[in-house]
Amino acid sequence: MRSIFALLALSFFAITASANPEKNPDEMAQFLAERGLLQRIGDAGLQLEARASELVVNAMGFLGVPYKRGGTSAETGFDCSGFVRAIYEQTAGLILPRKADQQAAATEKINRSELQPGDLVFFNTMRRAFSHVGIYIGNGKFIHSPKPGAEVRVEDMGVSYWAKRFDGARRVAADTPPSNN
Repeated sequence: MRSIFALLALSFFAITASANPEKNPDEMAQFLAERGLLQRIGDAGLQLEARASELVVNAMGFLGVPYKRGGTSAETGFDCSGFVRAIYEQTAGLILPRKADQQAAATEKINRSELQPGDLVFFNTMRRAFSHVGIYIGNGKFIHSPKPGAEVRVEDMGVSYWAKRFDGARRVAADTPPSNN
């Protein structure tokens, strides 16, 4: 568990340090505590919340992987839903549907105010509902594989482009069947 905390802290520190290089480790610990991440990581009994932290850490490991339409692996590249599906399969052993709209239909609808790291966020980027998906990482940010010519990256949901296109949030239910791996 401590290694997960260390990786999570380093990942969040790297994200916030690039935006604010004056952040120090004490501020990062406060940031994690304010968002309930320290408590989640520290309580081994809350497996789903620990899994959410693992999902975020695992997803961060794919920063920079190129976008590829229909892509489902780090070796060949990811599209948005292929990225989400791969992260959930590798980290939690869960198989989500292949397309973003199918992922939305197969997961539990939640209010934006209920978002927690590891939840799915959906956007209307192609003039149809649930045409884009990413993984919420906390602090109003999500990680995704955005478009041709781009790479897996972290974005702020408050940016005008994403705010206008936000389509809803979903949570992968605890009873989602595991993969057969």
